[in-house]
Amino acid sequence: MAAAKRLCTGFSSNRTAENASKSGSKGSKSGHFRKVDTLLDICAKIVAENIPFQTVEQRFDRIPEPVQSRIVYWSFPRNEKDICMYSSFTNSGKDGAENQKLPFHQGVRLLENGAVDNVLQIGFHLSGTVAEPGNPLYSADVDKTYQVSISFDRCKITSVKCGCGNKDIFWCQHVVALSLYRIRKAESVQLRVPISETLLQMSREQLQKFAQYLISEHHTDVLPTAQKIADEILCAKSEINLLPGAPDPTAGASIDDDNSWHLDEEQVREMLRARDSNGARMLTLITEQFLADPRLLVWKSQGQPMTDKCRQLWDELGALWVCVVLNPSCTQPDKEHWQQLLDQWSKSTVCPLEDPDMRPNAEVTLSSLTGSSSSSNKPRTIFQRATEASKLMWSNKHLQLVLKEDPTYYDNEDSDLFDNQGLPLWKEHLPTACARVDALRSHGYTQESLRLAVAIVRTLKRQQRKYQEMYMHQNEDMPSTSRGFISRSPLTSNVEGWIGHALDPVSVLFDTLIEASVRHEEPRTDPLSSRLFSSDGCLPPRYHHVAIPGCRDRNESFLTLALEVALIGLGQQRQMPTGLYSQEKACKQEEKLISKLQSLELDPTLVAVLRKQSILLLEGGSYSGLGVGIHSESYPMHTFAKYLFNKNTEDLDDGLNNLGSVMLSRFPRWFILGHIESQQCELACTLLAAAKDDMMRLRTVLEVAQRHVHSSSQLFKLAQDVFKIATPTDAPKHLSALNAAFELGLQVMRMTLMTMNWRRREMVRWLVTCATEVGVPALISIMQSWYSLFQPIEATGMVATTIMSPATMLQLNLNFHQQEEIASCARNLALQCANKDPQNCALCALTLCEKDPIAFETAYQIVIDAATHIMNSGQLFNIARYMEHRGYPNRAYKLALLAMKNLHLAYNQDTHPAINDIHWACALSHSLGKNELANIIPLLVKNVQCATVLSDILRRCTLSAPGLASADGKRRGVKLLSYDKAPLRQLMEATICAYINTTHSKLTHISPRHYGDFIDFLSKARETFLLAQDGHIQFAQLIENMKLVYKGKKKLMYLIKERFGL
Repeated sequence: MAAAKRLCTGFSSNRTAENASKSGSKGSKSGHFRKVDTLLDICAKIVAENIPFQTVEQRFDRIPEPVQSRIVYWSFPRNEKDICMYSSFTNSGKDGAENQKLPFHQGVRLLENGAVDNVLQIGFHLSGTVAEPGNPLYSADVDKTYQVSISFDRCKITSVKCGCGNKDIFWCQHVVALSLYRIRKAESVQLRVPISETLLQMSREQLQKFAQYLISEHHTDVLPTAQKIADEILCAKSEINLLPGAPDPTAGASIDDDNSWHLDEEQVREMLRARDSNGARMLTLITEQFLADPRLLVWKSQGQPMTDKCRQLWDELGALWVCVVLNPSCTQPDKEHWQQLLDQWSKSTVCPLEDPDMRPNAEVTLSSLTGSSSSSNKPRTIFQRATEASKLMWSNKHLQLVLKEDPTYYDNEDSDLFDNQGLPLWKEHLPTACARVDALRSHGYTQESLRLAVAIVRTLKRQQRKYQEMYMHQNEDMPSTSRGFISRSPLTSNVEGWIGHALDPVSVLFDTLIEASVRHEEPRTDPLSSRLFSSDGCLPPRYHHVAIPGCRDRNESFLTLALEVALIGLGQQRQMPTGLYSQEKACKQEEKLISKLQSLELDPTLVAVLRKQSILLLEGGSYSGLGVGIHSESYPMHTFAKYLFNKNTEDLDDGLNNLGSVMLSRFPRWFILGHIESQQCELACTLLAAAKDDMMRLRTVLEVAQRHVHSSSQLFKLAQDVFKIATPTDAPKHLSALNAAFELGLQVMRMTLMTMNWRRREMVRWLVTCATEVGVPALISIMQSWYSLFQPIEATGMVATTIMSPATMLQLNLNFHQQEEIASCARNLALQCANKDPQNCALCALTLCEKDPIAFETAYQIVIDAATHIMNSGQLFNIARYMEHRGYPNRAYKLALLAMKNLHLAYNQDTHPAINDIHWACALSHSLGKNELANIIPLLVKNVQCATVLSDILRRCTLSAPGLASADGKRRGVKLLSYDKAPLRQLMEATICAYINTTHSKLTHISPRHYGDFIDFLSKARETFLLAQDGHIQFAQLIENMKLVYKGKKKLMYLIKERFGL
């Protein structure tokens, strides 16, 4: 950093002040005075440098365009030193001629020669063209114009793109020229607000014209993309329509986006591989930029973890520093310099820890394996591994032998250094040894890294065979039934897992070996093929067997070793990391490595390797995650076991098929429980699918799954997946698998019977569907044992009703005897449920028992018995209406009476949901006869105080004569009922009384704005009063009483007198 700052000082010591002057208001002619910035500019500067523009937009509903423009204006970097820093970071020891070749100085010359043109700033995006003059010595070398675009946020350039195709980690001279133009000539740059703001101002016609002109201008480039987007927009359920708004590359960064200078840390490894010394210096710059991130202090002070993306970048940074300090060509002064920097950074208060969850662990450190020990118990920082790696040496004689020579055979050598064939081994803490491989490979020592990787894999294979022999020797007399037991004792080894390790050692070995196995295709001569497949990324790489130099085993190649080391690493029994991030990291590394394995095309040689390794892992004892002595807190093998089954199903013997019980039985409680449950479910599905043709194996796997899958949602998913396997669309049903799916569904029902589960209704419906596919015995079984599977309302409303539906009967194609058997079970279920939960099941029970008079009468009696103390009026009214609809008016009337006894309507409840039921009950009573009406009116008078409801019923009862729908079929008298005689007289008196009470209640809290409604109410009351013989006298008395009691309400009394003349 200091070197870069010294480099910048020589040419721009006063440039910042000059830029501030030029970009602000004009000063005096003497140049000694400058106009003070406006308050808007002062605020815009602070906002532009510190606050994401999305935060500003969320804080205010509308931002005036002048304010937006000034924030956008001040958001571009203002200091040329920063442009120099990120374009020409190098040693300051170069002479003047060398300095002039740096991108920064070349960019300055381009700017001063007027090469920058067409500069436009739209929001937080700057674009322009830079003309590169041709060499005058070559007539064919013409001037070239490059299109440059820059994105920026909070005074930092976040991304750059140039048409020159520069692949360097530093910015090119064209980016420099455009950046300096914006700094030095800011006032001359056309400035526009973000494009989304402009689009908001357009009408529909203008937007359509804008889109069509844009497509027409660039139709060869954007037409396929435009059509794709149009198709997605027209699809209502597409992802693009599920998200609000649309992206705007000119609108600045969001709140969650990283606010850092554009640096491509992925290019660091390429620079190291090219043995470019700038790679390490670039990494220094990146590290210091990361440590300057203000979020680190916020996260630490608030005790919050950093974002996953940020944490991954820090992990990669730590691994890169291990590569840098392990450079075999690194001099001692350089090592001391890096050690000093690493120590300095580690002492920073914001330096991230190696363990992001900040929990102590029993991790094996590099230092403990290299002979040094640390007495400090302080938490390890992200740079601790690099610090320890910087103390490693390459001078070991045997290591030099491994690196400098292709494998040769040695006789009578130390058995720890060579295998039984005399090939060299390298025994070292695996992550440390793999860090050496990564460093060699990253610094361009390809052959050396390959030789060391081969020696390490041979060592791992030898160690694996050793553990297998130990296990077989110790367990010669152990019965096979003891396989897969769970150990509660701590692991004696493998505390530090290779999968999920910070240095990712297994992937390093795999990538190194697989890279040597890439098949380099012959150049294509077909011009069409050349155009279609010109990009390296269009086709995945193809691999072939490359013989290992000096190896006598013809079946061993770099490709077979890559497969073997991946299988050994994935099958290692290792302790689950303690923290959330570490556990997620282990899962991601495992899935990434398995994804690489799945991309391999397995030829017979690789299939043999896969099978051999599977057996070795099964017989590896406690060293293997697939062996015996599995610790309760060891990392689960679900994902890996699923991969083995998918690749090995046809060739597995009984031992490997029994793997299912081992895999499914281990299930401790971890942070990533959801992921593990999902993988466990997928493994179980794979096992069941593989065993569906063998009843014994299928039963074994099914029992294990039922015993050890504890998540109801995952068990349900497993049942659904097995059901799909058992019922293919283009083949007959597989009955064994179908029965397995049914048994899993039964367990899901039992697990969720007494718990709240939002998918319960879906589960019940699915089980009925599955049982229907299984056949009549399954349907009868779930109806006979409903109490252990369903709630009463589920059993009647979904199970029995669905089974008895015409669609199900048609699907089953039953004979008469089978139909009667199912119907009998459904009726028994319905009556049992109605007894247990009459308020929810009685109506369904009556429906299901319609065709059996005895069962129907039993269900009806259950309703009658429960009416007085269990069922409410709404439930009774529903059943009563059902009875009338089925032709049982007298039973409906009896239930209506019971419902009326449980009902109460206050004077102001004129919108109560039961009003329709009350009208229906009175109409039913009226239709049955005068006596029935006389029986219901006392209940009506007692329980209903709403005057409008009573008056409506009163009028309806006089529209026709009672008894027109009597059950005896005889034609009764057609004389209309009188208001002055029973039974309507009692109803009339109750209605008038209700109006009087309601009138006084309304007047108690009436306000002038309700006077009009009150007058209308009195008008309706008067109509009812006049139905009685002395009704006009009673209404007049009501008005006089109102005048006396409420004489203070003069305006209201005036309106009453005006309307009624009283």
